[in-house]
Amino acid sequence: MSGTNASHVLLIRLAGPLQSWGIAGRFARRDTHSRPTKSGVIGLCAAALGLPREEPLGELAEVRFGVRADRPGTSLRDYHTVGGGKYPLRPRDLITDHQRAAKATTDPLPASSPDNALQPGPFGRTELHAWYGSPKYVIADPRSGGLVSREVRRHSLITERWYLADAAFLVGLEHQDRALLERVAHALEYPKRLLWLGRKACPPSGDLAVGIAPGSLKEVFETHSLLPDAVGPEAEPSATAQRRRPWAWIESRRPLPGVGPLSDQPVQFGADGGTHSLRWETRYRITIAAHARGWDIIL
Repeated sequence: MSGTNASHVLLIRLAGPLQSWGIAGRFARRDTHSRPTKSGVIGLCAAALGLPREEPLGELAEVRFGVRADRPGTSLRDYHTVGGGKYPLRPRDLITDHQRAAKATTDPLPASSPDNALQPGPFGRTELHAWYGSPKYVIADPRSGGLVSREVRRHSLITERWYLADAAFLVGLEHQDRALLERVAHALEYPKRLLWLGRKACPPSGDLAVGIAPGSLKEVFETHSLLPDAVGPEAEPSATAQRRRPWAWIESRRPLPGVGPLSDQPVQFGADGGTHSLRWETRYRITIAAHARGWDIIL
């Protein structure tokens, strides 16, 4: 493909022990999509570029998005609890919450106690049982003026969190401006902020940006071999691996009849989760070409 309007595709490898690409998750239940979302991948690129959260995404949000599931992974449910039980008291617990301070100092050791010399104070030694107050919500107490937790919880919270285990995806970002894709590729290898696969507990492994190729998303997916993560160096002969036909989801520029939209088109990121709009995509079975390009990447 040639000419000033020719498209190029930046290929991004997303692989690691765990990934999580939520769409509709809330605190008590954090879901994951079956594949990376456009919002999650653009957020990954914005973090690598060091863009401020409130800054408009511009051309970065205009790229055409596609993902090929070379190894879809398996769903993993994590039974997760927050708070409750007991924990060592920290200085800030006494400073920011007078209720904790009173509870921790109501029964001090007598001065004559032989253990007094071994107890320099409550910090790190005293434990509060069955008490949890979220440090994120600190306000002034209306009666005393002291800083207290707005939402104090005395019981642990049970949450349900879902992940994709041992998955490997080949993501494509298509755009006519190759220079834009080159900037993103460089940033992914030399990021200005920490990067993760949808959630902070999911760091990526190995190379992220694995090349820029001319053509459309579907063409590029067909002319690049499955990722080594998907087949393994000794898992199966290359000819057998090439006959596998992975699924790919490619963004459509216009609404598609009979296809429901996804609400993961990023408009702007922010501390409150950002703003998203709708987009459409088509699912394809990808036939890997016999002359498909291999990989020389760090896993």
